[in-house]
Amino acid sequence: MLPGLAYFLVFHYGALLGNVIAFKEYVPFDGLWGSPWVGLGNFRWMFGDPAFWDAVLNTVWIALLQLVFYFPVPLALALLLHSLTWSTVRRFVQSVAYLPHFISWVIVVALFQRLLGDTGMLNGYLGDAGLHTVDIIGNPDAFRPLVVAQVIWKDAGWGTIIFLAALTQVDEQQYEAAAIDGAGPWRRFWHVTLPAVRPVVVLLLIMRLGDILSVGFEQMLLQRDAVGPRAAEVLDTFVYYQGIVGGDYGYAAAAGLFKGLIGALLVYTANKVAHRLGEQGVYI
Repeated sequence: MLPGLAYFLVFHYGALLGNVIAFKEYVPFDGLWGSPWVGLGNFRWMFGDPAFWDAVLNTVWIALLQLVFYFPVPLALALLLHSLTWSTVRRFVQSVAYLPHFISWVIVVALFQRLLGDTGMLNGYLGDAGLHTVDIIGNPDAFRPLVVAQVIWKDAGWGTIIFLAALTQVDEQQYEAAAIDGAGPWRRFWHVTLPAVRPVVVLLLIMRLGDILSVGFEQMLLQRDAVGPRAAEVLDTFVYYQGIVGGDYGYAAAAGLFKGLIGALLVYTANKVAHRLGEQGVYI
């Protein structure tokens, strides 16, 4: 455990000390302690910046869409795979579903551009048929559903691993006993399968809430220019452009700290609610 522990101590807990620049007008040449202290000045500027609130709104919308449409997909796929009786077919489908997870976002975005872009395959077929072409990739109104579809295609298969592990722990005799008592497929799912995976669902949901404001930096950055910052700017890209590109490190650190505090608050609240509902949660 020592290498993993050292990694978290250095790159996560140790890096928290750098959040002090959120309260400074940080200048790299002056260093962390030599830069002038501005207190809450960066936060006041941030809360009065319309671009920041546009990024927050985009982040929340995309996060909610992912939570509603992406989060249930791995569970549904795991249930379908678990119901397959042929182990060879199940392993083949699992392998095919896992593969997109190992493809970088650069390749994934390029594939979607080749399929749905202005000169992509879809418009090629529509043009040959004499129909009106559509530019889905460059349409700001279609951006949010598009990024959710990309996440589902890329990571839904990988997300089934934990659910499949939970399903393999269910005693088959419970299904047999329920069937003998007259329970149909829906009753067996509701009274046997769902209670078995419910702790895992609650655990993953709490963890997802903690990371809900991180909606994919690379994915958004690669498509930001196609639809414009008003549609594709999220908190991660906002921090990148303000800090790394713009050089305003203190302002960017304030936005990143705001995001981290909201995530921590969501995890704490969701964990308390889980305990009230009788679930184990992430921590005691």
